[in-house]
Amino acid sequence: MRVVVIGAGPVGQTAALLLARWGLDVLVLDQRPARDPEGSKSICQQRDVLDLWSWLGVPEVAEEGLTWTTARTYYRDKELFAWSFESQGPLPPFVNISQARTEQLLDAAIARQPRIEVRWDHEVTGLEQDADGVTVRCGDRVLRAPYVLACAGARAHAVRQALGVTFDGETFEDRFLICDIQADLPGWENERRFYFDPEWNPGRQVLIHPCPGGTFRIDWQIPPDFQPTKEDISRKIRQIIGDRDYELIWQSVYHFHSRIASRMRVGRVLLAGDCAHLVAPFGARGLNSGVPDAENAAWKIAFVARGWAPEELLETYHTERHAAARENLEVTAATMRFLVPATEEQREHRRAVLERAVIDEVDSGRFAEPYWYVDSPLTTPEPSRPFAGRPPKGATVPPAPGVILPDHPLPAGRLRDLCRDGFLVLVGEMRDSGLFAQLVGKVTTAPLAVRELAEIDGTGSLAETLGAVPGEAWLIRPDAHIAAIIPHAGADSVAAAVSRCLLLS
Repeated sequence: MRVVVIGAGPVGQTAALLLARWGLDVLVLDQRPARDPEGSKSICQQRDVLDLWSWLGVPEVAEEGLTWTTARTYYRDKELFAWSFESQGPLPPFVNISQARTEQLLDAAIARQPRIEVRWDHEVTGLEQDADGVTVRCGDRVLRAPYVLACAGARAHAVRQALGVTFDGETFEDRFLICDIQADLPGWENERRFYFDPEWNPGRQVLIHPCPGGTFRIDWQIPPDFQPTKEDISRKIRQIIGDRDYELIWQSVYHFHSRIASRMRVGRVLLAGDCAHLVAPFGARGLNSGVPDAENAAWKIAFVARGWAPEELLETYHTERHAAARENLEVTAATMRFLVPATEEQREHRRAVLERAVIDEVDSGRFAEPYWYVDSPLTTPEPSRPFAGRPPKGATVPPAPGVILPDHPLPAGRLRDLCRDGFLVLVGEMRDSGLFAQLVGKVTTAPLAVRELAEIDGTGSLAETLGAVPGEAWLIRPDAHIAAIIPHAGADSVAAAVSRCLLLS
């Protein structure tokens, strides 16, 4: 039987490619009759997502995407401040690229993978589980699968209902108008612009993002009852770009939601992406949290399906990714309280902050970052390497158990390229890595490699990047998160960390 992935959006596409890389056959089901290529939709892809897609053979997302260099923030007619992202590691910190193009590139990778079949016009209407697998109903069509990963989007009501999962939260009253335009705007092509309370959208916000090919994405916050006409849209665009020529490529009006599924794992079915959580887009935490959902789910499904770990490992998917979703809801809820204040007290607070123009106080969205599995049952704590807590906006977290491994350029590729074929143990050069691998390998038959830091890069710069010290061993999970950093490590202590990460003891 094949693992079924419900939904052929970027999260489902990523999940299918990962499951196939783990040697599993995959059937992707989507209710639409065919791919819908319209609209930019999710445009901002974060470095760690680009890293995963590059490893999956889709480096074009990072290569074709546009990384703007300057973020400008305005209050009414005054520029408050401007700042730039710092590039760290071999990949850009993010790129802007339309979701339609991302899906096209992922589709090409799927077409090259013989283990994946995609079936359109297959709406899942029911799910039933037993001890041996899942029955998936698509109208009169009945399919069987050992496991199902539901990436069916926000409107996956039938899937959640079949599992008894609620989708609690709120919908923000104000709506947002999005337009993709193509225009020649000199000086804007590498800048993101955020306007608070401009005279041409009083009391509300406007966000402008540059995208590849001379296109721009404009988001207006609009009143709940405003129904923009063609003339309204043209006027709004002109208020921003003046009398320059432009082409309107796509438009949409929508509400923002803040919702989370009560469970992200029900038996043999896991929920991922918008099917499991919805957040406001400021900070780009939607797709950039859905893809890590897919990666977390894929390696755990594969390890259970191939007999490398017990069924209980699937429950840690819910534990880890539900916590990540709650974190994203907390961050984006704070942003929305600032952007769309609901009380006079909140409005006065925002006005005071904007007038002070202190960059750290103005909340237009904390950019997406990987979740830190420091409290996961799979993580082995190390008192000498404590988690430093949520870092300042734009900063990275020092390496610690639970944190994603920093990337680093190597003579042949990148450090993270070594991480995703199984467990990776990084050790100092004084170790006998062959004997070490043999001893640790007695714990599990799952793929496991032991590499010496000096042998990987030959310069010592990798150890400096990690802050690794002699005698340590670093255990890296298949999703590139650090499972353990063990000082004065022997094979027994590393084996114990591997056992913990697979719930084998």
